[in-house]
Amino acid sequence: MSKKQEPGAVVRATIRDVASAAKTGKTSVSRYLNGEQHLLSDSLKERIGRAISLLDYQPSQMARSLKSGQTRLIGLILADITNPYSVDVMRGVEAACRQEGLTLLVCNTNNELDQEKHYLQLLSSYRVDGIVVNAVGMREAAISTLQQANLPMVLIDRKVANFACDVIGLKNVEATQMMTDHLVQQGFEALLFVSEPATVNTRFDRLRTFLQRMQQSPQLTGEQGEIELYNAEGLDNLLRDFVARHADKHKAVMCVNGALTLQVARAMQRLNLRWGPDIGLSGFDELVWADLAGVGITTLKQPTYDMGVAALRQLVTRIQGNSEPVKDLEFSGELVARGSTAAR
Repeated sequence: MSKKQEPGAVVRATIRDVASAAKTGKTSVSRYLNGEQHLLSDSLKERIGRAISLLDYQPSQMARSLKSGQTRLIGLILADITNPYSVDVMRGVEAACRQEGLTLLVCNTNNELDQEKHYLQLLSSYRVDGIVVNAVGMREAAISTLQQANLPMVLIDRKVANFACDVIGLKNVEATQMMTDHLVQQGFEALLFVSEPATVNTRFDRLRTFLQRMQQSPQLTGEQGEIELYNAEGLDNLLRDFVARHADKHKAVMCVNGALTLQVARAMQRLNLRWGPDIGLSGFDELVWADLAGVGITTLKQPTYDMGVAALRQLVTRIQGNSEPVKDLEFSGELVARGSTAAR
């Protein structure tokens, strides 16, 4: 006696139904579905194909993954999905996943370590084949969490100290020197490097390179300011004090990332400072609105889409058993000069 179906319930065809309709056994249908059609006769393949189409049969991906040991799922953990950098990275990873026949699961930690831990555990429970991680920070707690995941993994943009893992990122030293040299060549005499707290290697490397470059030019003034991203009052005070101290100098601000560039631009508007005529402004990460804001804002463009593609492809090699030593794959950036850093 067949099971009584609830009203409105969708009855999904099973592999047994396909076998019955095709007048064959379940083993032959499994071979058809699993790429072993060369073991079947042409007439049998035709009958199975017709039965699958007639019954609208959809194989259970969960069952197939349990049998093969692979789910074809990839996890992507982003520190801040509102950051333009993260959006472009995600696009690159997703495009590469489609090319590889993989499905992407995206998680946003909002720069919270507890959320990162939660998503690592969640993705592990879903038995993803590997994970691309834009890590929250370099804190010790992050190391054990990443290690416990025990999955093929690639880090993007941010390294984690004492954690051996492939890393895809920007040539930060080269890029920072490029942007700093541009400001110096444009005649700026006082430079302020504004950063979020240096809890990730990317920010630390850019700040360190900036300060080293300033030491090579003692006739210039180089300062640093650390500020939480949405601390509007603190940012206003930082910029106001910098402008007041160097009222007689040609001055500029360099921002550590695109999210902070947006906040600095807003602060300058609140303070009635015009980037270009009154003060220079530049920042890492290309912003879709950078050429539309006033005279335009100078940016350091990262090949973020390509970096996302490279991260996924490197992860696939690890999933396939590549046991070579971990490596850093670094990309060069491109300076996009606009009116905000024009020479006087």
